[in-house]
Amino acid sequence: MKNNDLQSDYILRVDRVFEFIENHLNEDLSLSVLAEIAHFSPFHFHRIFRYITQETVLEYVTRQRIEKAASRLIHGSEDSSEIAFSLGFQSLSSFSRSFKNFYGVRPTDFRLQNPNTFSKIRQMESKIGQVYPNREQYLRLLNELKIWTQMNAKIEIVETAELNVAGVMHIGLNNVEQGFNTLIRWANKQHLMQHPETCLGRVFYDSAKITPPNQVRQHVFLKTSQPFETEGVVRNVRIFGGQHIVSSYEIAPHQFEKAWTGLFAWMNEQGYQKRDASPYEIYHNDYHEHPEGKFLVDLYIPIE
Repeated sequence: MKNNDLQSDYILRVDRVFEFIENHLNEDLSLSVLAEIAHFSPFHFHRIFRYITQETVLEYVTRQRIEKAASRLIHGSEDSSEIAFSLGFQSLSSFSRSFKNFYGVRPTDFRLQNPNTFSKIRQMESKIGQVYPNREQYLRLLNELKIWTQMNAKIEIVETAELNVAGVMHIGLNNVEQGFNTLIRWANKQHLMQHPETCLGRVFYDSAKITPPNQVRQHVFLKTSQPFETEGVVRNVRIFGGQHIVSSYEIAPHQFEKAWTGLFAWMNEQGYQKRDASPYEIYHNDYHEHPEGKFLVDLYIPIE
């Protein structure tokens, strides 16, 4: 195999391991189990995984479990023991200890400090370096966000179908254009971009409010009704259907964080709970061609 082919093969194998971990957090995710999923020896898999993620397998699995727990503490109503055992922890004490090592507080204190209405605006001071505003600042920010959302968002509750898209894995919030460029080059070779229903998007497996920005895992993807053949780092990606909050915007690149924050705040205020599935966004234009450099975009949050 050529070097580029070999690198693509390694990335695809690790990407499939990511997917397996995401769907089996309550099971045995030891190095030997995951190496078998990737069809590598444990020694070889450990080296490749660390090279791609900058984390060991154990560090990655532990972080995924803890961050998934943090998200469920913020958005859900389960108690700590339910969350702990559903994510593969052997005891409540081991979960609480691991959680405190990561966030600096016990799970129950984390939930108290991050009530639903605060979840996407107010974050505890943690490894990500985010700090609480005081209550007066928070209420002012929340009110401004509500007004902005009312003015800029068209929000609906929609039952969506499952999507099978072509995706490229990307880790981190920077340099995501590289993933899109790879995807577009592949799509152009298959003449997919010329079809009017073809569009691009991103699905997020981590939240930048919980996960350090350089570790946020995502797929940039292409959605099309045309048949396609995957190649290189491009693979088939499944996005679950079901009930979603869908909000349409015409926004500049720097307004995406505000749009997501406002939509999660709206979700909490309306009494909806996020489902254990991944939010995503779909773009309906090339923002470079927009007279004001704006995206026409829909944001999707899966809900119970």
